Amino acid sequence: MQKSKNLVKHLVLFSMVDKRRMPSSSSRILAAALAIFMACIFLPVSHAQLSSSFYDDSCPGLSEIVLTVVMQAQILDPRMPASLIRLHFHDCFVDGCDGSVLLDDSEDIVSEKSANPNKNSARGFDVIDDIKSAVEAVCPGVVSCADILALAAEASVSLSGGPSWDVQLGRRDGTTANKDGANNNLPSPFDALDTLQSKFAAVGLNDVDLVTLSGAHTFGRAQCKFFSSRLYNFSGTESPDPSLNPSYLMELEENCPNGGDGTTLNDLDPTTPDAFDGNYFFNLVNGQGLLQSDQELYSDSSASTTATIVDSYANNEDSFFDNFAVSMINMGSISPLTGSDGEVRTNCRQVNES
Repeated sequence: MQKSKNLVKHLVLFSMVDKRRMPSSSSRILAAALAIFMACIFLPVSHAQLSSSFYDDSCPGLSEIVLTVVMQAQILDPRMPASLIRLHFHDCFVDGCDGSVLLDDSEDIVSEKSANPNKNSARGFDVIDDIKSAVEAVCPGVVSCADILALAAEASVSLSGGPSWDVQLGRRDGTTANKDGANNNLPSPFDALDTLQSKFAAVGLNDVDLVTLSGAHTFGRAQCKFFSSRLYNFSGTESPDPSLNPSYLMELEENCPNGGDGTTLNDLDPTTPDAFDGNYFFNLVNGQGLLQSDQELYSDSSASTTATIVDSYANNEDSFFDNFAVSMINMGSISPLTGSDGEVRTNCRQVNES
């Protein structure tokens, strides 16, 4: 019931958008609002046995410990908040939110860190180690690495100017990794819209979650190799992606010359690269989505689905923030291990000794 009340509030927010800022396609925006409302009501997401109060007695002050360590990491490296939320995302999309992305190679484990979506790009593992050490010092053997990832993601967003939410806790850590799953299940920067939709649907997330969670690309960086084909040989045409804003294309070509090594970093949001805000959606409307998977959300093929949601968020940052909190809880509830399943790792990089 409370969830329905919150969604009604979101619809009211949509109706209060400043009409002077709304494009002529205002009916599309209102349709998107209704779509969000209906989708969130009729797509139930099980939060299993998770609870925001799970550690209230066993590890009071946990959230403050996580927040402090993430804040220190952000001061040293402004990119870190975006990297930490990406770790949580890459964990949950592979066999659920079980901390498997954190495991190193061992005699029994082939690490997900060497999978293509993670190799030389996933980062922040040392920050998770620092959080785990700080937590173990006061609450030994209590807090799972999977829960630390979820808390670090929320802290990263809130510290960067985005929304806060009550993180659902009580996950336990898995004892295996799935490199093949990381290679096949994670959304790719090269994916077409229908592929993105299929990958999200496979873990119980809908189009609203897809667009909303993609909004995390409002901060962070990406290497040239993940989008350079859009600049020089889009879909084998030997020409740029026609959806790219011409001035943005020139900027990217300068930063990513044809034939370069592909490792140069580029802001996912060229306007406010280290802030969590709604500018990502303005960028899509203006043809300034960096990755193909970003711009796909506002492509011709998306006109009746995701584009309407992009329009709505471009005109109402509050609605994006509200729904981002909901979608993060939805994502964090993908197939968690609870109760006596799994374990609470002492070291996030390796399973406990039997």
